[in-house]
Amino acid sequence: MFRRSFLTAATALTVGFVTAQARAAVVEQPFTQAAFDSAKASGKPILVAIHAPWCPVCAKQKPILGALEQDPAFAALTVFAVDYDNQKDIVAALGANKQSTLIAFHGTAERARSVGMTDAAEIKALVGKALS
Repeated sequence: MFRRSFLTAATALTVGFVTAQARAAVVEQPFTQAAFDSAKASGKPILVAIHAPWCPVCAKQKPILGALEQDPAFAALTVFAVDYDNQKDIVAALGANKQSTLIAFHGTAERARSVGMTDAAEIKALVGKALS
């Protein structure tokens, strides 16, 4: 009887932990103007990441951003990925000149912007500005 109760409790804890981790994960989504406008209008914290598949700086940013997207502290963050090569109109509308540009918004207000940043602590601080 004790063994069955223990296994039931362990299973419940595991399921609860996995569910909590799933909720903590931020889902990066392709940029669309409609989704971006909706997120801004609802006052959400937003990160726009302008990347190119051939960019070595972007490749360095990707695991750092991936780790932040798994961090429960950033669970409310909405991340939009802009393809530098194929979304030139969006790149221009956002006032970006280069790939590896990160732009943090809180609702409609731009809070921070960087180009070419690869230091994990600096990226975390930039993304954190979207939360406040």
